[in-house]
Amino acid sequence: MPGFETSQAQTYPFDTVPSQERRRSISSATQEAGWAGIPLVPLYIGAAATEVDAKTVRIGISIHDGVYSVDTCINQVAAKDGEHLEDLIRKEAIKTIMLYSVQHNAKFVGAGVTLDLERICPGICACLWRELDIVGMKLKVQTETVGAFEDTGTVPVDVDEQADSAARKCVMYFGPNHNPALAIAFRNRVGPDAQGAIRLVEGLGEYEATVHKGTWNTVLKYAYELRGYKAGRTEGGLQRPPTKIASFSATPQGGGVALMRHALVRFCTELGVDLEWYIPKPNPKAFRITKTNHNILQGVADPEARFDEDKQNLLNEWIGTNAKRYWLTSGGPLAPGGADVIIIDDPQMPALIPIIKKVRPEAKIIYRSHIEVRSDLVDRPGSPQEQVWRWMWNYIKQADVFISHPVDKFVPHDVPLEMVGLMPACTDWLDGLNKPLREWDLRFYHHDLRNSCNELGMNQLLYPAREYITQIARFDPSKGIPDVIESYRKLCARVIQDTPEKLPPQLLLCGHGAIDDPDASIVFAETMELLAQPRYSAIAKDVVVMRIGPSDQMLNALMTTAKLVVQLSLREGFEVKVSEALHHGKPVVATRAGGIPLQIQHGKSGFLVDVGDTDAVANHLFDLYTDDDLYAKMSDYAKASVSDEVGTVGNAACWLYLAAKLARGQVLKPNARWITDMAMEEAGQRHELGEPVLPRGGIDIKGEN
Repeated sequence: MPGFETSQAQTYPFDTVPSQERRRSISSATQEAGWAGIPLVPLYIGAAATEVDAKTVRIGISIHDGVYSVDTCINQVAAKDGEHLEDLIRKEAIKTIMLYSVQHNAKFVGAGVTLDLERICPGICACLWRELDIVGMKLKVQTETVGAFEDTGTVPVDVDEQADSAARKCVMYFGPNHNPALAIAFRNRVGPDAQGAIRLVEGLGEYEATVHKGTWNTVLKYAYELRGYKAGRTEGGLQRPPTKIASFSATPQGGGVALMRHALVRFCTELGVDLEWYIPKPNPKAFRITKTNHNILQGVADPEARFDEDKQNLLNEWIGTNAKRYWLTSGGPLAPGGADVIIIDDPQMPALIPIIKKVRPEAKIIYRSHIEVRSDLVDRPGSPQEQVWRWMWNYIKQADVFISHPVDKFVPHDVPLEMVGLMPACTDWLDGLNKPLREWDLRFYHHDLRNSCNELGMNQLLYPAREYITQIARFDPSKGIPDVIESYRKLCARVIQDTPEKLPPQLLLCGHGAIDDPDASIVFAETMELLAQPRYSAIAKDVVVMRIGPSDQMLNALMTTAKLVVQLSLREGFEVKVSEALHHGKPVVATRAGGIPLQIQHGKSGFLVDVGDTDAVANHLFDLYTDDDLYAKMSDYAKASVSDEVGTVGNAACWLYLAAKLARGQVLKPNARWITDMAMEEAGQRHELGEPVLPRGGIDIKGEN
């Protein structure tokens, strides 16, 4: 067909012309008002490519608004001698998307990339994520279609049509708030990153760049062993079948455990380690009970709350039903031939342990305790804490290893010390919570926050016209929100009195929710009632209280633009949000609760105060807010003070070591040692001179001293 050959050779630009009236209204807005006040339109993009010759590629791009395709173009990229075609494609993609974004006041949130384009330009999806905050995914699209008048019976589909198909498929992976939808597969297996279609990381090199050499070598040693190869060999035959690891937790989204599991599964996939993650079918009644148990163990529940026999039976039935329905059937992770090493990652699910031991006595089980268990209250006969703990310990004692945060008094006295290993929580430096964001993207997320505030009648966060202090945490009784508000009141009073020329900062209280946390709405309402009291009338208009949807980048943006961060928990696990703030270069004022003191170097990266000491909090905030030299010094120190141990790679080193050791059939008795130290020691690695490491001494894990 003559016409078809001509169309294949054509290139053409985008057709849509931005509204001149809209551009005039935007340009007339003041910089401060327009920074987050003007909306950026969320768009999606599809991209496809075909090779013209060894140095030339035709690229089709399709723009989609979530309902229908709105614009298309075809470009041609040709490499000269000495140029790399892949680099040119990346530069062209970034330039084209940035220009379209500015001209149309748009924010691209997702990109569908064809398999051919990913083959021609490996890592293009990760590049879009890293450089432009676009969630890129590899998608299979049709490259040929039936042609009735063709001798071959098929005709090629040009790159603009392929791009349009990729854009439409990409949109299907996103929810109404432009966040990727969770992927829960057969047997309630969680599939991070849309079952692997989304590509946030360009291979292991990106992970390696986030840690020191000793940590990286440790990970590689155990990953190689878990893949079935002989320790120390770089090639050759298998020593044993690859080790299968299964992790079980209560929810796929919303809490620290879920964040860590998404990151760990993603990293293990890159390593070639077989790690799968499963969740039970949600049960609101069960979640209400487990959340109350959580509060009881931390000593912050209603004194009348009890974990009676009916509630125990409900939890046992919930776990048993899920096990029978999803995990014990043939081919399931708990059935014969299933997982070799099993991680129980929540206090919600210890009743799964005896079920596993009955069906699979040879399977090795690791229980991770990530909340504070008030051992002083557990030891009181008849106390609510003793009641909850006895039920849990009856199951947990059948596990092979008990992992705890490295925090004073976190382990009840009846847990044998030889069973206990220490491991902090972690975060991921490459995901949406922590990666650098461009100002363009910061504007998008701040505008989204303003819209949410408007919908609820909440005060507006006025950044950049006003600086702000934030505590990013769940709305939970243990997070010390009343102390944050009281500290802020005292800070504002002092700023007005001592530096009247300086406007006090605003206060932002925000955090994600989780489906197993019914307390969040209650604590949110209590916070609003507290601010309505006459004592806080002078500051109430400057306090923004918001529950944030499931957008990691939103929390990242709010952390990035904050002046100061506080974490005034009454009781705490590890609270890795502190390390995230330090990573962002934010000095942190926090309480000496849980694992927080392990992360902050007092007077260097932040300040530590006693729980409830709101005077000290206000004084430290005042010093940091008014002394630019002090702030700059502590900010620089904070960025360089974060340990490998609180990142995904350092955390993976611990899990892979535990799995490898147990899969060998060896008895593992940590005796309250740090798992990181044990893993590196066996791998023949050590920390570098000057490398940040969490402090080791002075932890009384059972509170016996």
